[in-house]
Amino acid sequence: MSKNFELLQQVDTNGGAAVAPQASAPTAFHAGNGNGHAARLSLDGVAHEETLRLVQSIFLTAGQNPPRVVVFSGIDAGNGCSHVCAQAAAVLAGNVTGSVCLVDANLRTPSLPEFFGVTNHHGLTDSLRGNGSIRGYAKPLRPENLWLLSSGSLAADSSALLNSELMKARIAELRKEFDYVLIDSPPLNTYSDGIVLGQLSDGVVMVLEANSTRREAALRVAESLRARQIKVLGAVLNKRTFPIPESLYHRL
Repeated sequence: MSKNFELLQQVDTNGGAAVAPQASAPTAFHAGNGNGHAARLSLDGVAHEETLRLVQSIFLTAGQNPPRVVVFSGIDAGNGCSHVCAQAAAVLAGNVTGSVCLVDANLRTPSLPEFFGVTNHHGLTDSLRGNGSIRGYAKPLRPENLWLLSSGSLAADSSALLNSELMKARIAELRKEFDYVLIDSPPLNTYSDGIVLGQLSDGVVMVLEANSTRREAALRVAESLRARQIKVLGAVLNKRTFPIPESLYHRL
């Protein structure tokens, strides 16, 4: 048993968080341009199954009051958090009739538009500097109940906008406009953005990288979240590889 999986168990025991290991070997993103405003995101079998398990654990089997606004944040940079968040949003949209909005709040290194073949123009930061409905800043994707609020135009003060009354108002508006909101944020071990966003959400899903994320770092981050009364909804072990061929894995 790896230290990473032991860590996931410990996070779950200490804080009651849902454990959802995430397979990402291999993971396939195929983004077609479609009509220019939407793109298809497809996953291989293993990644889809693991992502569906994550979605069910966090959103679909959480009792009468499941979380609706959830922040996804890696412990360290390069954990694959944006991929996990995009996967979860696409799979969730494919399994519910309600609307799902994916928000790129990683203003340090935004990447979600690339996954879906859309532009980063006219997004979150523009909504914080401008007027109009938040839905007017979101881009429709496929399936038709999935939307992307890209990071928008970036400037030197962009990150400061996350810790503002305007951001609180926009999150409240997202709650009203969409049934589910998944927010991709910068790594928790490097920036405070995830903490700020977590305080505006229903909880945080931490993304760890197999054979890379340190146990002490993840536990420290989890304790920091709970100290600020931010619920840890789950821990995802990303970039986990299988020691056997995928075809045999499906038979186990």
